[in-house]
Amino acid sequence: MINDLWYKNAVLYSLNVGTFMDSNGDGVGDFPGLMRRLDYLHGLGVTAVWLAPFQKSPCRDDGYDISDYYSVDERYGTLGDFVEFTHAAKQRGMRVLIDLVVNHTSDEHPWFKQACADPNSMYRDWYVWSKTKPKNADTGMVFPGVQKSTWTRSKEAGAYYFHRFYDFQPDLNTQNPQVVAEILKIMGFWIELGVSGFRMDAVPFVIAEKGADVTKPKERFDLLRTFREFLQWRKGDCIVLAEANVLPEVNFDYFGRDGDRMHMMFNFQVNQSSFYALAAADAGPLKTALLATKARPATAQWGQFLRNHDELDLGRLSNDEQAEVFAAFGPEKYMQLYDRGIRRRLAPMLDGDRERLELAYCLMFSLPGTPVLRYGDEIAMGDDLSLPERNGARTPMQWSTEPQGGFTKSDTPLLPVISEGPYGYAHVNVAEQRRDPNSFLNWMERMIRMRMEMPEIGWGDFTILDTGNPAVLALRYDWRNNSVLTVLNLSRSPLEVEVDVQHGAEGSRLVDVLADSHSDADARGRHCIYLEGYGYRWYRVGGLDYLLKRSDIGIPERDWARAPQETNDGAAAKLGAGRTAKPAAAKPEAAKPAATKSRDTKSPNTKPPAAKASKSDALPGAPASRAPSRGAPAQAKAARQAAATAGAKAKPEKKGAEKKAAAKTEATQKSPGKAPAGKAKRSGGATKARARRPNPRPRG
Repeated sequence: MINDLWYKNAVLYSLNVGTFMDSNGDGVGDFPGLMRRLDYLHGLGVTAVWLAPFQKSPCRDDGYDISDYYSVDERYGTLGDFVEFTHAAKQRGMRVLIDLVVNHTSDEHPWFKQACADPNSMYRDWYVWSKTKPKNADTGMVFPGVQKSTWTRSKEAGAYYFHRFYDFQPDLNTQNPQVVAEILKIMGFWIELGVSGFRMDAVPFVIAEKGADVTKPKERFDLLRTFREFLQWRKGDCIVLAEANVLPEVNFDYFGRDGDRMHMMFNFQVNQSSFYALAAADAGPLKTALLATKARPATAQWGQFLRNHDELDLGRLSNDEQAEVFAAFGPEKYMQLYDRGIRRRLAPMLDGDRERLELAYCLMFSLPGTPVLRYGDEIAMGDDLSLPERNGARTPMQWSTEPQGGFTKSDTPLLPVISEGPYGYAHVNVAEQRRDPNSFLNWMERMIRMRMEMPEIGWGDFTILDTGNPAVLALRYDWRNNSVLTVLNLSRSPLEVEVDVQHGAEGSRLVDVLADSHSDADARGRHCIYLEGYGYRWYRVGGLDYLLKRSDIGIPERDWARAPQETNDGAAAKLGAGRTAKPAAAKPEAAKPAATKSRDTKSPNTKPPAAKASKSDALPGAPASRAPSRGAPAQAKAARQAAATAGAKAKPEKKGAEKKAAAKTEATQKSPGKAPAGKAKRSGGATKARARRPNPRPRG
């Protein structure tokens, strides 16, 4: 059993070392440069960094063709630099995950060279060979349209070798025990250097049977347990995040029925259905995907993402669904890739629409599991589709308006920095967005912080609530006596829905944690929620005293760790039973004044006054809240002041030493609670809402 389930409520951030930050001016990002940006990532709220391959490589496939598993490519630094990086990340409370690419090696790896040179070499059986070209050589390509075969002849070896990916990436024979032992050795090496886990590349291919006579490969799932057991013995909190784009019915084969295989998997089914939901304003297929992937072991977790370093794969959608997503987000052929996906970043896919971008990322943060961000997502970076294949979405990070976006001082960066158009570094960069309180970067930082304050989404069991409108997704999460509710409008039109929280008396009160649009149930126990176009709400059910109600003291681990699995059966029935409800016709009640300042995002329910926000009072980037309530909080404050005044009058006059001692004691008691100069007004006065939304498109 893993002794620390840190990954259940984390925020992962994926990046390529070579395109993140260059420290020495050679045009290539490196570990010293990455270290300089750790404080930025820490401030963003990231809890774990996932690094793309950085080992020695010819880099014909962005580093996924490794020629030495026990090294750092000299362009990125040294092993010493890597150790310093992991140490610095640990000091900031951040973990490091690295790519584990063991399905194949580079054809320049010494193992493959020796295997080709000598048929009697021990490394010959580390790869998969055939004396003649197999009949099925033209099937099973990962990159159709680019690859022509999965078998290539080596003149030196006098035989054909198998490669599921490019011809310069020969597959390892993972049926060979020596190869498995070497994989464990590689994992152990990097664990000792400070990593907390691995993102295992192409897991279904790693465990699949390979050979010229194999027509329908069988998976060796026992290998996954071997990897898991090794990690548990070496480092109890080390994990494997599996890249496995598989059907929901085999999820338990990868997680293990007892949670004894992969710790995490990327949820490709939900990812693809999310893009259909965004394209069609229809949450139906997304609900189906959520229910299909709901069951999992108590210690297992989904990785939820929108975009990554690869194309947006739509292969799990129906033909009609694929056509709708292509039409919405990648209508031109040059935007598409491998006849199955879209090779664009999210911001250009959504035409830079700020409201839609917020909705998309709010959706990702609202999904059951752990969110995974891609570098540049937080500033809505664009893409360069003039670059080949997937490189269009792998351009360098844009830090400032300096030449090359502040990424490097070289005139020839590893990949071109986006310099033209609305997504050029002059318009989209970190420095300017940090100075703008209403920027997308500041919005993302607040959403990450709020997501970390909502562990129910990462740990809890979810229920899909009926809203009577296919464009609205409502999810209630329950964990340790606490519940949260997320409601999202996938359409551009404002609408009104009725929601039954199904949570008894506590469900009568919903407190909006992103704004001040709180809700009280009507006489029927239903909430009337108004959502603007692409609007969203995050509510705490019952109020903000959730920390007092949390049952995390003295509760057996199995009571909460197995909760998600034990409550799966009724979810589909609840979803089906609620579909007959009609949308509410009544208009929403006016939002009540908030007693505390809103900390996050806009308040779609209320119209902002024309006056501008007070810069001194409002939190950066957040719409300022309404005036504090004049009800119970104000009355309590007045009562305390009256009591203090009465007590002062009732005190008898003290003389001499007694008077001095009393004065000293009284001063000591008052001192800790005294507000620092300049801050008293900030906590007491009302602030005003933003006059208008931020510009939905990137500036420029």
